[in-house]
Amino acid sequence: MTVDFELLFQELSSPYMVLDRQLCFVTANKAYERATNRSCDELVGRNVFDLFPNEGESGQRLKASFKRVLETGEQDTLAYIPYDIPRPESEGGGMEQRYWTAVHTPLADDNGAVEFIVQNTVDVTDLVRLRQAAHLPFRLDEVRLLERAREAERQHQDLHAESENFRRLFQQAPSLIAVLSGPDHVFTFANDAYMRLIGERAILGKPLTEALPEIEGQGYVELLDKVYRTGKAVSGEAGRALLQTEDEEKPREVFFDFTYDPIRDEDGNISGVFVQGMDRTEAVRTQKRQRLLLDELNHRVKNTLATVQSIASQTMRTARDLTSAREDLESRIIALSNAHNILSVQEWANAELSALVNQELIAYGPERYVCKGSWVVLNPKTAIALALVLHEITTNAAKYGALSTAEGCVRIEWKVDLKSGQLVITWQEESGPVVKQPDYKGFGSRMIHRVVEGELDGEFQAQFDSGGYSCRIAIPYEVAVQ
Repeated sequence: MTVDFELLFQELSSPYMVLDRQLCFVTANKAYERATNRSCDELVGRNVFDLFPNEGESGQRLKASFKRVLETGEQDTLAYIPYDIPRPESEGGGMEQRYWTAVHTPLADDNGAVEFIVQNTVDVTDLVRLRQAAHLPFRLDEVRLLERAREAERQHQDLHAESENFRRLFQQAPSLIAVLSGPDHVFTFANDAYMRLIGERAILGKPLTEALPEIEGQGYVELLDKVYRTGKAVSGEAGRALLQTEDEEKPREVFFDFTYDPIRDEDGNISGVFVQGMDRTEAVRTQKRQRLLLDELNHRVKNTLATVQSIASQTMRTARDLTSAREDLESRIIALSNAHNILSVQEWANAELSALVNQELIAYGPERYVCKGSWVVLNPKTAIALALVLHEITTNAAKYGALSTAEGCVRIEWKVDLKSGQLVITWQEESGPVVKQPDYKGFGSRMIHRVVEGELDGEFQAQFDSGGYSCRIAIPYEVAVQ
């Protein structure tokens, strides 16, 4: 079966036109003629801005878009542009306000220079008016497959040369395009984008189930059968498929928008199916990640609020007076906030232990402390818990220990003990005042034990020696990092 690409171009339901470097019309399909109320004969050879003048902002944006394509050789998209078009005299004449989405795609000559610009236009006037009537924000995703663009060259008198140009148009199109022939859906054409999606397999001349055997049982063969049998187009958004080439160890999940349109011969009989679509794999994965992040954020906010509530309750219960309660509560919430800041930079994926230590102690000056340890990346739960523990220990050092004097300093070291499978953190104060074990455990001390031993399933040991306060924190490594 020989594919007549000019016929396919004409029958596409989305408006397309081709401009040369002087921005004069080379050709346009039927959908474009209907959208602009102009026939192809009226368009060809005429400058686009002579036929559709616009000296306002929209006209300047359109000119700038064409200029970018000609200068850069890259595709350019105008996602939303108001642009008036002449109304036919039979309908009262004058100008009609319309709203559009346009994708401009360059088509290069044999030397790589941009020779033509293909415009795929979508009239979104009805959507805009609906939005205005309902006072809803305009959603670009309501315009399906906005990014579909086509490349084309000027029309040639010779039909063979013209078909070759249109073939190149479809071959280089950014959207997925394939032509299937007969009831077995034999591949007679597949463009570059389609080939990339399926893994560059040799599919031309093969039935669909032979070319892509893994597609059986996923529902797409049945949809193609329905289009071929009934002559009615079928479409879908973000359809999921599992693809697997011989070189791939396991199936690869892809998502795509698709439209299956019947192809008819000169007698009106269905001879095949025209497949077009857009690879949405990354977009769908991004949406899933965002949904997961939102769920995770909701969970973390609830946990954080519970932590703040607990800190506030315990602080007020054990405070000596209102002033000290306010100061203690404020410093503890700030420590919690600082841990959140570190996690936010990493998109709540992890936090590095040395960053937590430095953040807590940097205010006392780098000469007042030494931190030493291997690179350890903590999970969010452990990072927040250790941030609170480090804050309590540092606060005690600033009130009663080594950081309360000008000469005192602190040494913090950590390592992963492979034998015990623990992350071990040691805190040693030096050159500070003589310390002694307190007569009772305040909220800070109780919180340290509860966090380390309860939340992190670890161990906490503190010593009040004449040389200075010291403590040891041991946490199962798997709990800290996973």
